[in-house]
Amino acid sequence: MPAPKELDPSASLAALYGAKLRKLRLRAGLTQRQLGAEVPIAHSRVAQFELGNEVPPEDVDAKLDKILGADGDLTDLWGHIHRTPFPDWASKFMEYESKAVGMHKYVAASVPGLLQTPAYAREVLHRGQPWCTSGEIEAKVTARMKRQSLLRKRWPPLLWVVLDEAVIRRSVGGGAVMREQLAVVVEAARAPFIEIQVLPFSAGGHSAMGGSLTVLSFENRPDVAYLEAGHSGELVEDRAMVARHSYRYDLVHAQALSPEASTALIQQAMEEFGA
Repeated sequence: MPAPKELDPSASLAALYGAKLRKLRLRAGLTQRQLGAEVPIAHSRVAQFELGNEVPPEDVDAKLDKILGADGDLTDLWGHIHRTPFPDWASKFMEYESKAVGMHKYVAASVPGLLQTPAYAREVLHRGQPWCTSGEIEAKVTARMKRQSLLRKRWPPLLWVVLDEAVIRRSVGGGAVMREQLAVVVEAARAPFIEIQVLPFSAGGHSAMGGSLTVLSFENRPDVAYLEAGHSGELVEDRAMVARHSYRYDLVHAQALSPEASTALIQQAMEEFGA
Protein backbone atom coordinates (compact mmCIF):
# COMPACT_ATOMS: atom_id res chain seq x y z
CA MET A 1 0.00 0.00 0.00
CA PRO A 2 1.47 3.41 -0.96
CA ALA A 3 2.33 5.78 1.87
CA PRO A 4 -0.29 8.51 2.47
CA LYS A 5 0.48 11.83 0.89
CA GLU A 6 2.12 14.32 3.23
CA LEU A 7 -0.16 17.16 4.28
CA ASP A 8 0.74 20.82 4.80
CA PRO A 9 -1.80 22.31 7.25
CA SER A 10 -0.32 25.80 6.72
CA ALA A 11 -1.16 25.82 3.00
CA SER A 12 -4.79 26.87 3.45
CA LEU A 13 -7.82 26.58 5.70
CA ALA A 14 -8.98 23.65 3.58
CA ALA A 15 -5.60 21.97 4.10
CA LEU A 16 -5.84 22.58 7.86
CA TYR A 17 -9.31 21.02 7.84
CA GLY A 18 -7.97 18.03 5.91
CA ALA A 19 -5.03 17.52 8.26
CA LYS A 20 -7.33 17.62 11.29
CA LEU A 21 -9.75 15.22 9.62
CA ARG A 22 -6.94 12.72 8.95
CA LYS A 23 -5.67 13.03 12.53
CA LEU A 24 -9.14 12.36 13.95
CA ARG A 25 -9.73 9.46 11.54
CA LEU A 26 -6.45 7.78 12.46
CA ARG A 27 -7.16 8.33 16.16
CA ALA A 28 -10.49 6.56 15.65
CA GLY A 29 -8.70 3.66 13.94
CA LEU A 30 -10.68 4.04 10.71
CA THR A 31 -9.54 3.75 7.11
CA GLN A 32 -10.81 6.24 4.54
CA ARG A 33 -13.07 3.52 3.16
CA GLN A 34 -14.50 2.72 6.59
CA LEU A 35 -15.15 6.37 7.38
CA GLY A 36 -16.75 6.90 3.98
CA ALA A 37 -19.05 3.93 4.57
CA GLU A 38 -20.26 5.40 7.88
CA VAL A 39 -21.16 8.82 6.42
CA PRO A 40 -21.94 7.39 3.72
CA ILE A 41 -19.81 8.85 0.92
CA ALA A 42 -17.19 7.45 -1.46
CA HIS A 43 -13.83 6.90 0.21
CA SER A 44 -12.23 8.89 -2.63
CA ARG A 45 -14.05 11.99 -1.36
CA VAL A 46 -12.63 11.45 2.12
CA ALA A 47 -9.21 11.41 0.48
CA GLN A 48 -9.94 14.70 -1.29
CA PHE A 49 -11.11 16.28 1.98
CA GLU A 50 -7.90 15.21 3.72
CA LEU A 51 -5.73 16.56 0.92
CA GLY A 52 -7.50 19.93 1.11
CA ASN A 53 -8.65 19.62 -2.51
CA GLU A 54 -12.31 19.71 -1.55
CA VAL A 55 -14.32 20.95 1.43
CA PRO A 56 -17.30 18.77 2.44
CA PRO A 57 -20.87 20.06 2.26
CA GLU A 58 -22.33 21.22 5.57
CA ASP A 59 -24.31 18.02 6.21
CA VAL A 60 -21.29 15.81 5.51
CA ASP A 61 -19.11 17.94 7.79
CA ALA A 62 -21.64 17.53 10.59
CA LYS A 63 -21.61 13.74 10.17
CA LEU A 64 -17.80 13.62 10.11
CA ASP A 65 -17.64 15.70 13.28
CA LYS A 66 -20.09 13.38 15.06
CA ILE A 67 -18.60 10.09 13.83
CA LEU A 68 -15.06 11.12 14.80
CA GLY A 69 -16.04 12.66 18.14
CA ALA A 70 -14.56 16.01 17.20
CA ASP A 71 -16.81 17.87 19.66
CA GLY A 72 -17.55 20.61 17.15
CA ASP A 73 -13.93 21.28 16.15
CA LEU A 74 -14.42 20.22 12.53
CA THR A 75 -17.69 22.13 12.27
CA ASP A 76 -16.10 25.29 13.71
CA LEU A 77 -13.27 25.09 11.18
CA TRP A 78 -15.76 24.41 8.37
CA GLY A 79 -17.56 27.63 9.34
CA HIS A 80 -14.35 29.66 9.02
CA ILE A 81 -13.78 28.26 5.54
CA HIS A 82 -17.27 29.13 4.36
CA ARG A 83 -17.24 32.62 5.82
CA THR A 84 -14.35 33.35 3.46
CA PRO A 85 -15.78 34.17 -0.02
CA PHE A 86 -12.63 33.12 -1.84
CA PRO A 87 -10.44 30.03 -1.34
CA ASP A 88 -6.97 30.61 0.05
CA TRP A 89 -5.28 29.82 -3.24
CA ALA A 90 -7.16 32.71 -4.89
CA SER A 91 -6.81 35.30 -2.12
CA LYS A 92 -3.13 36.07 -2.68
CA PHE A 93 -3.72 36.41 -6.42
CA MET A 94 -6.53 38.91 -5.82
CA GLU A 95 -4.28 40.88 -3.50
CA TYR A 96 -1.80 41.21 -6.38
CA GLU A 97 -4.64 41.88 -8.82
CA SER A 98 -5.77 44.90 -6.79
CA LYS A 99 -2.31 46.47 -7.19
CA ALA A 100 -1.67 45.62 -10.85
CA VAL A 101 -1.30 48.30 -13.52
CA GLY A 102 -1.67 45.77 -16.34
CA MET A 103 -3.48 42.45 -16.76
CA HIS A 104 -3.13 40.00 -19.62
CA LYS A 105 -5.64 37.14 -19.45
CA TYR A 106 -6.38 34.06 -21.50
CA VAL A 107 -9.59 32.39 -20.32
CA ALA A 108 -10.50 28.91 -21.47
CA ALA A 109 -13.97 28.20 -20.11
CA SER A 110 -15.88 31.26 -18.88
CA VAL A 111 -15.96 35.05 -19.04
CA PRO A 112 -13.42 36.41 -16.53
CA GLY A 113 -14.89 37.38 -13.18
CA LEU A 114 -14.06 41.06 -13.67
CA LEU A 115 -16.53 41.17 -16.59
CA GLN A 116 -19.26 38.79 -15.41
CA THR A 117 -22.88 39.78 -14.89
CA PRO A 118 -24.54 38.67 -11.63
CA ALA A 119 -26.77 36.17 -13.47
CA TYR A 120 -23.84 34.63 -15.35
CA ALA A 121 -21.65 34.52 -12.22
CA ARG A 122 -24.47 32.87 -10.28
CA GLU A 123 -24.79 30.14 -12.90
CA VAL A 124 -21.02 29.57 -13.17
CA LEU A 125 -20.69 29.28 -9.39
CA HIS A 126 -23.73 27.03 -9.05
CA ARG A 127 -22.51 24.67 -11.77
CA GLY A 128 -18.94 24.66 -10.51
CA GLN A 129 -19.81 24.28 -6.81
CA PRO A 130 -23.08 22.33 -6.68
CA TRP A 131 -22.58 21.47 -3.01
CA CYS A 132 -22.98 25.13 -1.96
CA THR A 133 -26.29 26.42 -0.59
CA SER A 134 -28.09 29.25 -2.36
CA GLY A 135 -26.96 31.59 0.42
CA GLU A 136 -23.33 30.62 -0.06
CA ILE A 137 -23.63 31.13 -3.81
CA GLU A 138 -25.12 34.59 -3.30
CA ALA A 139 -22.26 35.53 -0.96
CA LYS A 140 -19.78 34.47 -3.62
CA VAL A 141 -21.65 36.43 -6.32
CA THR A 142 -21.59 39.54 -4.13
CA ALA A 143 -17.86 39.14 -3.53
CA ARG A 144 -17.24 38.70 -7.26
CA MET A 145 -19.22 41.82 -8.13
CA LYS A 146 -17.25 43.77 -5.53
CA ARG A 147 -13.99 42.79 -7.26
CA GLN A 148 -15.19 44.58 -10.39
CA SER A 149 -14.64 47.93 -8.67
CA LEU A 150 -11.04 47.55 -9.90
CA LEU A 151 -12.27 48.56 -13.35
CA ARG A 152 -14.09 51.61 -12.00
CA LYS A 153 -11.06 53.22 -10.37
CA ARG A 154 -9.92 56.62 -11.59
CA TRP A 155 -6.85 54.94 -13.07
CA PRO A 156 -7.94 51.36 -13.79
CA PRO A 157 -5.42 48.71 -14.85
CA LEU A 158 -4.91 48.08 -18.55
CA LEU A 159 -6.82 44.87 -19.29
CA TRP A 160 -6.18 42.65 -22.30
CA VAL A 161 -8.36 39.53 -22.48
CA VAL A 162 -8.22 36.65 -24.94
CA LEU A 163 -11.41 34.56 -24.78
CA ASP A 164 -11.42 31.03 -26.11
CA GLU A 165 -14.27 30.73 -28.60
CA ALA A 166 -15.83 28.13 -26.28
CA VAL A 167 -16.51 30.97 -23.81
CA ILE A 168 -18.84 32.77 -26.20
CA ARG A 169 -20.42 29.62 -27.66
CA ARG A 170 -21.29 27.57 -24.59
CA SER A 171 -24.73 28.42 -23.20
CA VAL A 172 -24.40 29.21 -19.51
CA GLY A 173 -27.76 29.88 -17.90
CA GLY A 174 -29.68 30.01 -21.17
CA GLY A 175 -30.07 32.47 -24.03
CA ALA A 176 -31.15 35.52 -22.02
CA VAL A 177 -28.24 35.21 -19.59
CA MET A 178 -25.77 34.75 -22.45
CA ARG A 179 -27.08 37.68 -24.46
CA GLU A 180 -26.81 39.95 -21.43
CA GLN A 181 -23.32 38.66 -20.64
CA LEU A 182 -21.99 39.00 -24.17
CA ALA A 183 -23.46 42.50 -24.44
CA VAL A 184 -21.46 43.46 -21.34
CA VAL A 185 -18.30 42.03 -22.93
CA VAL A 186 -18.90 44.03 -26.13
CA GLU A 187 -19.52 47.19 -24.12
CA ALA A 188 -16.37 46.59 -22.04
CA ALA A 189 -14.33 46.30 -25.24
CA ARG A 190 -15.23 49.91 -26.03
CA ALA A 191 -13.41 51.16 -22.92
CA PRO A 192 -10.06 52.81 -23.77
CA PHE A 193 -8.18 50.62 -21.27
CA ILE A 194 -9.68 47.26 -22.30
CA GLU A 195 -8.90 45.07 -25.33
CA ILE A 196 -10.81 41.85 -25.97
CA GLN A 197 -9.94 39.20 -28.53
CA VAL A 198 -11.35 35.78 -29.34
CA LEU A 199 -9.17 32.76 -30.02
CA PRO A 200 -11.24 30.93 -32.67
CA PHE A 201 -11.63 27.18 -32.89
CA SER A 202 -10.02 27.43 -36.32
CA ALA A 203 -6.73 28.40 -34.65
CA GLY A 204 -6.36 24.78 -33.60
CA GLY A 205 -3.86 23.84 -30.90
CA HIS A 206 -2.24 26.61 -28.89
CA SER A 207 0.19 27.26 -26.06
CA ALA A 208 -2.36 27.66 -23.24
CA MET A 209 -4.37 24.48 -23.66
CA GLY A 210 -3.74 23.50 -20.04
CA GLY A 211 -6.15 26.11 -18.63
CA SER A 212 -6.60 29.81 -18.00
CA LEU A 213 -3.59 32.09 -17.66
CA THR A 214 -3.12 35.58 -16.24
CA VAL A 215 0.02 37.74 -16.23
CA LEU A 216 -0.05 40.78 -13.94
CA SER A 217 2.27 43.77 -14.31
CA PHE A 218 3.09 46.32 -11.60
CA GLU A 219 4.63 49.74 -11.28
CA ASN A 220 7.34 48.84 -8.78
CA ARG A 221 7.74 45.06 -8.72
CA PRO A 222 8.28 42.16 -11.15
CA ASP A 223 5.39 40.57 -13.04
CA VAL A 224 3.61 37.53 -11.64
CA ALA A 225 1.64 34.81 -13.43
CA TYR A 226 -1.43 32.94 -12.28
CA LEU A 227 -2.51 29.56 -13.62
CA GLU A 228 -6.05 28.38 -13.02
CA ALA A 229 -7.78 25.10 -13.77
CA GLY A 230 -11.09 24.07 -12.24
CA HIS A 231 -10.99 24.55 -8.47
CA SER A 232 -7.29 25.14 -8.06
CA GLY A 233 -4.84 27.87 -8.89
CA GLU A 234 -1.10 28.48 -8.81
CA LEU A 235 0.60 31.84 -8.33
CA VAL A 236 3.99 31.94 -10.09
CA GLU A 237 6.57 34.51 -8.96
CA ASP A 238 9.82 32.99 -10.20
CA ARG A 239 11.00 35.44 -12.88
CA ALA A 240 12.14 32.81 -15.37
CA MET A 241 8.84 30.93 -15.13
CA VAL A 242 6.80 34.14 -15.34
CA ALA A 243 8.69 35.02 -18.53
CA ARG A 244 7.76 31.64 -20.01
CA HIS A 245 4.09 32.06 -19.14
CA SER A 246 4.14 35.58 -20.56
CA TYR A 247 5.58 34.13 -23.78
CA ARG A 248 2.77 31.57 -23.85
CA TYR A 249 0.26 34.39 -23.57
CA ASP A 250 1.94 36.30 -26.40
CA LEU A 251 1.62 33.23 -28.66
CA VAL A 252 -2.10 32.93 -27.86
CA HIS A 253 -2.54 36.64 -28.47
CA ALA A 254 -0.86 36.28 -31.88
CA GLN A 255 -3.27 33.48 -32.89
CA ALA A 256 -6.40 35.36 -31.80
CA LEU A 257 -8.67 37.40 -34.04
CA SER A 258 -8.20 41.18 -34.11
CA PRO A 259 -10.25 43.15 -31.57
CA GLU A 260 -12.59 44.32 -34.35
CA ALA A 261 -13.12 40.81 -35.76
CA SER A 262 -13.51 39.49 -32.22
CA THR A 263 -16.29 41.98 -31.46
CA ALA A 264 -18.07 40.96 -34.65
CA LEU A 265 -17.86 37.28 -33.69
CA ILE A 266 -19.19 37.99 -30.19
CA GLN A 267 -22.11 39.94 -31.65
CA GLN A 268 -22.80 37.04 -34.01
CA ALA A 269 -22.85 34.66 -31.04
CA MET A 270 -25.32 37.00 -29.30
CA GLU A 271 -27.67 36.78 -32.24
CA GLU A 272 -27.42 32.99 -32.29
CA PHE A 273 -28.60 32.91 -28.67
CA GLY A 274 -31.91 34.36 -29.90
CA ALA A 275 -33.77 37.65 -29.88
